Amino acid sequence: MAENHPLELLVQALRRLPGVGVKSAQRMAYHLLQHDREGALHLAQALQHACAEVRHCALCHTFTEDDVCATCRDPRRDHSQLCVVENPADLAAMERTGAYKGLYFVLMGKLSPLDDVGPRDIGLQKLFDRVDAPAGGEAGAEREVREVILATNFTAEGETTAHVIAQGLKARGVNVTRLARGVPVGSELEYVDLGTIAHALVDRR
Repeated sequence: MAENHPLELLVQALRRLPGVGVKSAQRMAYHLLQHDREGALHLAQALQHACAEVRHCALCHTFTEDDVCATCRDPRRDHSQLCVVENPADLAAMERTGAYKGLYFVLMGKLSPLDDVGPRDIGLQKLFDRVDAPAGGEAGAEREVREVILATNFTAEGETTAHVIAQGLKARGVNVTRLARGVPVGSELEYVDLGTIAHALVDRR
């Protein structure tokens, strides 16, 4: 099939999605064109509309249609707490728990030297500036953020990112905490990996 053939272009476009290989992309393309052309048009319109309208929040960097997202504008949120996550999907997961009522900062990535992703690429300076900002934006006022909760993923890159952020924030005299690691609710110890059990012992309370 020619590289500029419409069907091949569609397959190549679908392959941009994470975890989608050639065969999966072909199945999606064939299904949309053969069984759901109306759905394909709706998908194309939704993608075009989202790309045109969705942007990053000026304060926390999550996705929003406004300059500042609804969470950052909510006066009921605790402005003294700032939870740092890697991406908007992690923010959404935290919100679904209903247990956190503070504000967020989305890094839009994680430190990864092997992929040439450094502090500037994930906006660490913007995070530090956000933490240093005085309450109400008034010069001379005390810092609004009292605690930064590091909720990066428990991968090698996520742990490295959390460590670098913690070092930078502690130098500023900010209280830094990290999400606890432990045995999942409803699990049985014999089926839990040893690393998780070891962390649960260290973080026991």
